Parts: sequence; structure tokens; C-alpha cells
Amino acid sequence: MKKYCFDEMIERRGTDCLKYDCLDRYFGKKDLMPFWVADMDFRTPDFIVDALKERCEHPVFGYTFPSDAYGESIRRWVDALYGWDIRSEWLSFIPGVVKGIALALECFTRPGDGVIIQPPVYHPFRIVPESLRRRVVYNPLRLRDGVYEMDFEQLESVIDRGCRALILSSPHNPAGIVWKKETLQKLAEVCRRRRLLVIADEIHAEMVYPSFTHHPFPTVSSEAADCSITFMAPSKTFNIAGIVSSYAIVPDDVLRSTFYAFLKAGEFHEGTIFSYIAATAAYTHGAEWRRQMLDYVRGNMSLVDTFLGEYLPQIKLYPPQASFLAWLDCRELGLSQQELVRLIVDEAGLAFNNGTTFGKEGTGYVRMNVGCPRSLVGKALYALKQAVENHKRRERVE
Repeated sequence: MKKYCFDEMIERRGTDCLKYDCLDRYFGKKDLMPFWVADMDFRTPDFIVDALKERCEHPVFGYTFPSDAYGESIRRWVDALYGWDIRSEWLSFIPGVVKGIALALECFTRPGDGVIIQPPVYHPFRIVPESLRRRVVYNPLRLRDGVYEMDFEQLESVIDRGCRALILSSPHNPAGIVWKKETLQKLAEVCRRRRLLVIADEIHAEMVYPSFTHHPFPTVSSEAADCSITFMAPSKTFNIAGIVSSYAIVPDDVLRSTFYAFLKAGEFHEGTIFSYIAATAAYTHGAEWRRQMLDYVRGNMSLVDTFLGEYLPQIKLYPPQASFLAWLDCRELGLSQQELVRLIVDEAGLAFNNGTTFGKEGTGYVRMNVGCPRSLVGKALYALKQAVENHKRRERVE
């Protein structure tokens, strides 16, 4: 069995890399340690790179189509991870999950229609509907005894005659929640009864930790299968976000025929040569790499949790159940959000995501990406500790 190395330091600056080369544009500084954009700093697995190289040896890059091996690799992968036996006709390439959300909203809703989101949540869930002139309706998650829950009572109260869709983050970004089957079943019951389309973003599904179980939304009940479109991708898991490799799964005949006809009208269902090759290689050869990567990421999360508990007890890690994104509760520092961001960026020299990016419910929080060599995580934590200690000294002097 091959042992993969995740401690390797790879220089990404100067490669038109959003995470590193756009720091000045988003944070006003170039010399920050970046822990924001949700891609990893690990080397893309060799079996994907080799498959791409092999194709590049052929000198013609003409029109392409998805091979049988592409669809079969997805079907096998989904079955192995979730026990979900999907049919080939349920599948379609989409040009990215966020783009898929926009396309689904264009297909099934009209300007002015209500689109429900559950903040704190991935910010394109708000930005995309707003940009398409849809009305964003808020069903915030409820934090009860330190645990996020869906607020079904509030959901029922905000659904009006103009609401047409709900965008679901599963597993949840930024908190890393793996929703329980019972929760998803309840959501499906409400949405089916109230005639809401559920657009399920499940891009982090492959990164669920071994002690938790991800339930693809359409699998939890017949109601869920009847009212949903699910988006998945190998991009987060195998660090190929720059290669568009997302796909949709739609079990319901009516929804599928409508949505896929819409995709085909604009040829949005057609991927590139590299999309199909990368996804096929990932899903054919990637099981062991995924296992080792998740072990490493969980180790990084453990380091964050242990370090905060020992040296920065005012900052708490929301217990993640999936992915490489750490949701950090900094409210006990007693800072305003502006002061918190200034502390992290200007004093610690770190680029974290501002919690309010995910909605006002993220006030007092920041998001940290730990999908990187462990030495970088440790360096960031010590920088954060030093910044907090310096801030406390100044407070005492003043």
C-alpha cells in the first residue's frame, strides 16, 4: 500500500492561485499566511496527474463526450460510500456546484421568487439568488447547548406563497455538520408538503469523518427523492477545484427531464476532456488516498482543538464532522467583528474567512482552512496566540 505524504511544502505563489496570489485583492496585504479559500495545499494525487499527462501526449484536444467509464466510476463510488445505487440516466455533468445552483434557480424559479437559506452558510447561497433577483428568505440555524440545529418551526413560519426553493448545505459549510437522517427526513417532509425544491450542495460529502455517516438527501425518504436535485464533485476531496468536475444526480423523472433539458439547451451538461478524465481517475483509484488524506486532516483538526484548549481557551473549535474547514468561535475574546478581523489579519498575519461572510449569524466567528501541511497549521496557531497575548497586554496597559 502506497503511503502518501501530506507534509510536503509546495510553493503555489505565482501560479495564478486564488488562495495565495489574490491576498492583496481580498485582504489588502500580500504577506499573509492563507487559510481561507476552500482548496487544499496537498499535491494532487499522482493517479490523477498521470491520467491527465497521458491524455496530453495526444496532440489533439477536440470535442469530447463522457465515456462509459466516467459514469460507471461515479456510480461505483457513490454506491461504495453511501450505499446509493444510482441509475446512469440520473447523472449529468454540471459546470460547477455554484453554477449548478444558479442554473437550477434559473430553471425552476423566477425573479422575485423566494429562495430559503440556512445561515451561517456558504455565502454564494445568498449571493447567487440575489444576483438573479430572487428574494432571499432566511431560516437561520439554531445554536442550542453549543450544537447547531435546523429550526423547523421558524422554517414553517417564513415559507410564503412566493417561496420556490431551499438551498441545503450537506455536510454543512462552514460548521462541518453531518446532518442526521431524521433531520433530513423532517426537512424533506416540510419541503415536499410546501412545494419547495431542495437544491442540495453535497460537495463535502466525500470528506465525512469515519465515525459519521453522510446521507445523500434523496436517499432519506421518497419525499426527499421527489423534490430534490443533488450536486456532488471530487474537487474538494482530491484537490482539483481548478478542474471543473461536478455532477448532478436527479432521481425524480419530472425534475430531471425539466432540468436536464434546460442544461442541454445551453450545452451546460457538456464537460471538458480534463473534467471527465480527472473524475474517472479519482473515483477509480482514489479510495486509499482519500482515507489517508482524511486521517491527516483529522490530525490537523485535533491539533487545532488541543492547542486552543491549552493556550487559547477563549477561542473554541466547533466540533467538525467533515471536511478541512474549522469554524472558530472567538466570541469570548470580547471583540467586535471589525476588531477580530483586524487582530487576525493585521496582528497575527493570517488570512481567515470573516465569519460574517456566512451571514450575521457568523458574528464572533472566523473560518480556518486546515487542508495544508501540519507545520503550517502549527505556525498559524502560534501566530494567533501571540496576537491575542499582545492584545491583552495592550488592554492591561490602557
